[in-house]
Amino acid sequence: MSGQEILAIPEVAGLDAKSGLVRIPPELDVPLTDRVRAVIDTPEFRRLARISQLGLVSLVYPAALHTRFEHSLGVYRLALLLLKQLAYHSRFTQLVGAEEAELLIAAALLHDIGHWPFCHLIEEMHLPGAATHELFAHRFLLETELADVLREQWRLNPQEIASLLSGAGEEPGRRLLASILSGPIDIDKMDYLFRDSLHAGVPYGRNYDQQRLIGSLCLNAEGDGLAITDKGKTAAEMLIFARYVMFSEVYWHHGVRSATAMLQRAFFLMYPKLDLDRLFRLSETEMIQQLQAAAGQSPAGQLLEGLFGPRRRLYKRLAQVSFLDARPLYQRLAHRPYGWHVACAETLAHLLSQRLRQPVQPEEILVDAPPVKKETPLLVDVWRRKEQQYQPLSQASPVAQALAPEQFDDYVKRVRVFGHPRLLPLITMPHLVQDLLAEAADQVD
Repeated sequence: MSGQEILAIPEVAGLDAKSGLVRIPPELDVPLTDRVRAVIDTPEFRRLARISQLGLVSLVYPAALHTRFEHSLGVYRLALLLLKQLAYHSRFTQLVGAEEAELLIAAALLHDIGHWPFCHLIEEMHLPGAATHELFAHRFLLETELADVLREQWRLNPQEIASLLSGAGEEPGRRLLASILSGPIDIDKMDYLFRDSLHAGVPYGRNYDQQRLIGSLCLNAEGDGLAITDKGKTAAEMLIFARYVMFSEVYWHHGVRSATAMLQRAFFLMYPKLDLDRLFRLSETEMIQQLQAAAGQSPAGQLLEGLFGPRRRLYKRLAQVSFLDARPLYQRLAHRPYGWHVACAETLAHLLSQRLRQPVQPEEILVDAPPVKKETPLLVDVWRRKEQQYQPLSQASPVAQALAPEQFDDYVKRVRVFGHPRLLPLITMPHLVQDLLAEAADQVD
């Protein structure tokens, strides 16, 4: 298979075009062919323009209002750049022809099609009966106008796109495509780190050489995933560090996690009575309105009012437990089911009521902790040309070794206790909440 067939794909060739482009930040031109326009003009894709990429992060970083629509275009553009790079690699073109490359392009454009507002914070709760965004992606790909566009204008089977997005497939070529979409170094990660950093107004996610990293991409020894040449080692190290700092300073910023804990507890109180299938198909504004209407003046409604009402009222941090400073307690609390954390928070509220000698309502205390599922590790091999051998980046790099997969979550995430703002002046004794938190964990266990 010749790489020229991949380079001749209209979208890949469009990277060098002077027209038929749409611009996204920061001054990036994205080629739009007729069949790409047909996809992004479907109702299923247009809804992504009404869903923010970072949700509650904008309560702390006010400019972080970019959408999943913009991010999807960014990922699609990176897919084209990777194909243009790998079209010159014979091992890649032996596995991936023009038809598979077009499948990757469509999948990259549609990789977020199943997401709903506040998707990840709801999914990390693992609530019984709540659908996953993968299930919604299948529905949108197979049962809507989007499926007709893919069949008629792309000559692609929507089921194959759905399978690729879910990571299914035993053939090395399909595993390779899946790793480009979601793997150690993937186009989703490369775009969201850069784009989230840009819109949040922080430098952390942009401090890696994206062009150098893409230029160093090659195939791993098995041929079913990406690796990098030794020229890309520093760029990969910087990507790992960019991810570390973005989690530490943005995604797990204490204010962001306070808002997250508030929305999660409100949703936990309400979800058995909600029509989740209908709710998850709404835009962000519509979903917020539906949740507030359903909650009314209940405790869930008061939590939502603090997030989406006329005056922001985030819960305050009463205690923080980290892996490095209080490892035994952290390990007891982290990676537990969400329902366990709710029970722990309610028990802690009862203990605080006794200690403060005044009522503390169950919903006035929130325990926020790393969820059960951990982040995907960045395990990538480095092709050392002189030695003609592959070496794991974790062995070749002190940065990657320091942020090893088993340590990443614990280094960037904290266990935190958040309380209603009225409680903060009442907590005058150092370590009171942390000590009572340990007691609450004993009682729940």
